[in-house]
Amino acid sequence: MKVNSNIQAMIAGNVLKNNEIRQSDSTRKLSSGYKINKAKDNPAGMAISNRMRAQIQSLNRANQNASNAVNVIETAEGALGEIQAMIQRMSELSVKAANGTNTTEDRVAIQAEIKQLTSEIQRVAKDTEYNGQNLLGGEQALKGYVTDPAALGLSVVDYDPDFPIGKKYDIEFSKTTDADGNTVIDKTSVVFKVDDVATTGNIEVNGDKITVTNADGAKLTLKAGATLPDSVSTGLELNGIGGMTIQVGSSEGQEINIVIPEISLDNLGIEKIDVRTEEGAQKALEQTKYALSFISSVRSRLGAYENRFENTISNLDVAEENLTKSYSTIKDVDMADEMVEYTTLQVLVQAGTSMLSQANEQPQQALQLLQ
Repeated sequence: MKVNSNIQAMIAGNVLKNNEIRQSDSTRKLSSGYKINKAKDNPAGMAISNRMRAQIQSLNRANQNASNAVNVIETAEGALGEIQAMIQRMSELSVKAANGTNTTEDRVAIQAEIKQLTSEIQRVAKDTEYNGQNLLGGEQALKGYVTDPAALGLSVVDYDPDFPIGKKYDIEFSKTTDADGNTVIDKTSVVFKVDDVATTGNIEVNGDKITVTNADGAKLTLKAGATLPDSVSTGLELNGIGGMTIQVGSSEGQEINIVIPEISLDNLGIEKIDVRTEEGAQKALEQTKYALSFISSVRSRLGAYENRFENTISNLDVAEENLTKSYSTIKDVDMADEMVEYTTLQVLVQAGTSMLSQANEQPQQALQLLQ
């Protein structure tokens, strides 16, 4: 029996200390719900879970971005629906004005209504905004340029995002003026080349506008201005820059671009609509037909965007759900298993405390030998 060194008390004290530390860690896990609370709990697991947590939060934000994009599209599409209804009304009025039973005064009255409709179309296009950004004024359109300074009167009205960029485009055509002094293009003179090869796509001419549809169905629309020479031959630069970029992922480049062409009387081809004469009314029929086709193609594109974003939202929901499951497997504590561990440690701490108490009484037994 020894008095100075109580080995049994040291052993019991060390075991008790270790169990108390383990019980403290178990208490922290049960209180927080996490089995990794500090880096020492699982260094690799901590790094992996933190990276997963950041990705989950990014996916959640991307999901909200996609939802905002749906709202943008619905705002633009709603305005375009109203514009289309007004153009349809103009078409009806043109049909009415083209009827020979109308007098000059009748057509003047019809023209007055058409003027109000065109003014309203301009106002709607100007005032349709989302979060301070104009949607129909051309700010969300793709940019395109002519490469020959002599052809600066030629402009790019619109082209589909699917229209290939980075290629060499050339266009040749001749223009003239009609009886009203408006620029018109000779339909038989248009040649559109892609990388020096004449296109096999469809080419349509409507007054001063040329629409090229390639083999994949993507469209490019050009407008010839009055300042152009009668014979035009120039290259085009389609750089694909423009539109509203929506971030739909947690990494660089995971984005979708919303492209909305400028909605103006000029692009719609109804800037100079005039039904005060029977000839003008007949011409207005073609003008409104083109405008309706233009609006329909834009609305169709927006509808495709909306479907794509809804699919994106569904995909993000699934990705976030699966990633959260993986994160939970690494980070979250199993409360049932941990409670079993905590109960075991609680019993061991109580037992260790009792044994330490008994071990501390042994040196006192040595005093009995001195009696």
